[in-house]
Amino acid sequence: MVWKDALAHFLVRLIARLPLSATHRLGAFAGAIVARWPNRQRRNALMNIALCMPHLSAQEQLRLRDRNLREFGKTYAEIGYLWLRPVDQVLGLVKEVRGAEWLRREEGKGLIVLSPHIGAWELAGLYLAAQGPTAIFYKPQRYLDDLIRASRARTGGELAPITAKGIRVLVQALERGDFVGILPDQEPKANKGAVFAPFFGMPAFTMLLVNRLAKRTGAPVVFLFAERLVEGGFRLHCIPAPEEVASEDDEVAARALNEGIERCVLTCPEQYLWSYKRFRRRPEGGVKVYTGPLDDAHVFRHVRRLQGG
Repeated sequence: MVWKDALAHFLVRLIARLPLSATHRLGAFAGAIVARWPNRQRRNALMNIALCMPHLSAQEQLRLRDRNLREFGKTYAEIGYLWLRPVDQVLGLVKEVRGAEWLRREEGKGLIVLSPHIGAWELAGLYLAAQGPTAIFYKPQRYLDDLIRASRARTGGELAPITAKGIRVLVQALERGDFVGILPDQEPKANKGAVFAPFFGMPAFTMLLVNRLAKRTGAPVVFLFAERLVEGGFRLHCIPAPEEVASEDDEVAARALNEGIERCVLTCPEQYLWSYKRFRRRPEGGVKVYTGPLDDAHVFRHVRRLQGG
């Protein structure tokens, strides 16, 4: 609806005027409220953490969930700041880049850069496009779409929609020797071009797009994400993907992709988007994950059922 989009624009621009430290305090407060009372975001985050981190005790899983929701609040509160503040000011928030050598491209060869939903993924995309010509795979949004497109393009990124035409844009970019940016941890909508592969031991419907691009163009694959620092600013991490992401075997490739995402998540698990319904799609005959009451006791009971306990 038009009024909802207008309201979203107003709120984003209003919050963007605050200092980043105040924005983070506001986001953490909002996240703490979400963590306080039963709701779907809270339930889904705990469900995913309990399924993916079974080595943690129930109390440790609850503490991680609550920290994660505060970081979740910071992530969305800071987006306006990252979208609307001057580019030099935004890129100046990067205090350290670990593994920067993995972002170097060979002459005439592109590089596939994967940014999971960790910390400030909008900052990761802006930083990548500032390093050289970049095509970013992009899903048009119902609200704030014009603002998103303008922001992601302001360091030089070319947005490629999630369509067959958009995939051609990615291929052409890699053939020119450019960067290609992809969010790799979303559940594909189409049956074609995806398989189930383990993600922290749980079957997750996983894209094969990265595999197809790597095989077709020979481009290397790396991960890039922005970790939010307690003292302010962000640390970027560049991590090479497992070589098997370019495997001829779809299931081997998807497993390798998820293993790479797992490695990124474990760097700062409290900043991963645990509330996302990563296991919404289930193998045939599989029990639904995100269902039932919203209280924590139900989550733990349901997880035991899913784990066969």
